[in-house]
Amino acid sequence: MKTVGLRNNDEGAGRKAGTASSAAPAAVGTEGHTRAAIVQLLLEDGPITATAIGTRLGLTPAGVRRHLDALIDNGQARASRSAPWQQKGRGRPAKQYQLTAAGRGRLGHAYDDLAGAAMRQLQEIGGEQAIAEFARKRASTIVAGIEAIGAHTPETTTAKAEEIAEAFTDAGFAATTRKVGAGVQICQHHCPVAHVAEEFPQLCQAELEAFRELLGTHVQRLATIANGDCACTTHVPLFVLPSTEKKTSSATAAQPATVRTNDSGRSAE
Repeated sequence: MKTVGLRNNDEGAGRKAGTASSAAPAAVGTEGHTRAAIVQLLLEDGPITATAIGTRLGLTPAGVRRHLDALIDNGQARASRSAPWQQKGRGRPAKQYQLTAAGRGRLGHAYDDLAGAAMRQLQEIGGEQAIAEFARKRASTIVAGIEAIGAHTPETTTAKAEEIAEAFTDAGFAATTRKVGAGVQICQHHCPVAHVAEEFPQLCQAELEAFRELLGTHVQRLATIANGDCACTTHVPLFVLPSTEKKTSSATAAQPATVRTNDSGRSAE
């Protein structure tokens, strides 16, 4: 009996003629891997269009839509129209897809209940100061081994942001960087402690302080998963303006006091 070759897309599963049931497990496995790959793209690059997903994964438009529709039906993903500035060419704005909080939740939040209980106990024993200190030590552990930036240039700032992102990825945050205008953004697409951070925002604040210390400049948190956003996004300016406050103060101190005179030419008290 002639064997029908395996198809490498989502339009059909590889089967042997007359023995479809024997090939079913392989088809299910392929489906699962494809769905997982799409979820990973939604996590790391979302919001993202179906066309971009198909291009990245080598899938047909119909195959991508089928998986996206299933994720939306399950409450794991949502779709929205692209903003006008994101639209390329004319026509109706393309839909962009991203994970919902429920979708990210399925990726796993290790020991959330236990961690939350432990944090509440620590707060009861040591108060807010104990929570803040724990958060600082946790953030320091994640970036341990990263040296603070030296000279500030767009290149060194970008490189340092990428180094920080790699450290957070190793800690389970799926972090990336992207250039935006005159700055670079550190994007944490997943947070393994998001549910705990909703109750204890000190965890997010400690991360931000660690960023500032390593980058040597003011950074701004634009969004957080704990607040319901699709990613934790931190803006880092690439150009650091020198402080003129001390120079102004020194110059003022060096100038002699202004002497006011009256109409007769004598100094006025």
